[in-house]
Amino acid sequence: MTTYIEIHALQNMPPSNVNRDDSGAPKSARYGGVQRSRVSSQSWKKAMRDDFNQRLDPKDVGTRSRMLVSQIAEAITAERQDLAERAESLAVNAMEAAGFKKPVPQTRGKAKEGAPETGYLVFMSQRQIDALAHAAVTASAGPDPLADMKAAKVKDLVDADHSIDIALFGRMVADSTDLNVDAACQVAHALSVHEAIPEYDFYTAVDDVKARNDEADDSGAGMMGTVGFVSSTLYRYAALNVDQLRINLGNGEAVRIAIDAFLHSFIQSMPTGKQNTFANSTRPTAVLVTVATGQPTSLVGAFERPVDPQDGFMRPAVAALAAHAREVFEAWRKPELSLVQGLSSAIEPLTEVAEVVDVNELVNRSAAKALGMP
Repeated sequence: MTTYIEIHALQNMPPSNVNRDDSGAPKSARYGGVQRSRVSSQSWKKAMRDDFNQRLDPKDVGTRSRMLVSQIAEAITAERQDLAERAESLAVNAMEAAGFKKPVPQTRGKAKEGAPETGYLVFMSQRQIDALAHAAVTASAGPDPLADMKAAKVKDLVDADHSIDIALFGRMVADSTDLNVDAACQVAHALSVHEAIPEYDFYTAVDDVKARNDEADDSGAGMMGTVGFVSSTLYRYAALNVDQLRINLGNGEAVRIAIDAFLHSFIQSMPTGKQNTFANSTRPTAVLVTVATGQPTSLVGAFERPVDPQDGFMRPAVAALAAHAREVFEAWRKPELSLVQGLSSAIEPLTEVAEVVDVNELVNRSAAKALGMP
């Protein structure tokens, strides 16, 4: 049976617009018959990857870009300065030998210009970039570096030494499906536990020079517009397949580091959309983490019926989550470990289904249980 670490969080969001749709309005969805505030899983995963950059060794974090040829070329030059003039062409050879469609300069206007790029975003770890660069350097002495790299099976280099974010969030390569990496985690779209209707703020900006000129006819606003926002109490959920994480990373210590980073970053990260406008950074009020085998189960059903405010939404939301968790655990499966962390004034209902710990103990004990460690 597959082992999963599941994390559930309730988090207050003040007026904000961290994740916009194509019209600039906060994203939303209908659930339980009413409109809810929504933050997409992609938005929060990007925030988590940004947090990884602050938390992990740079070699444990990947790069997702159309411009990896430039990254490989820089690594080639760093290893062999005398190859600087050939570095770009060798990098193109390395990408092609690894199974990607040959990168070419992009068409801008009527001409192709700039460094060669792939036709889509490619996710690669720093170790994979360095390995391809080293393979290119090795093949540079031969008359046909592309053929030499293909013969050396450099494609295998891109299917090993995955970064933690590739192992967690997966990788899809249209040109070479055997380079795909199955994601070890599932991240749900965050949903408000109650009905949430976006609002719009009308703003103006004053032209300072005109404002100082008493004789100016139009000394008022220099620009004006509207910005959408919404406030909500969000339910957030993710499930981490520990067995798939082992397959993706192989190394036991890397798996432990990945679990630590995933749980900490899920709790502490925040999408950055319109953050300077709204200063909306918060942390979860309540976090429930379980370790169990078998099919993971979101507890979003606790909020299918929108929460009614009772001195706010958070307290009744915590109570609803605790009641639903108890029913789900009794009906379907009881977790092997259940831990809760959060604000002491709010999490009391969850103590009926989980043990209260601090955030570091929550992370350490969850990882140890999932990995079968004492």
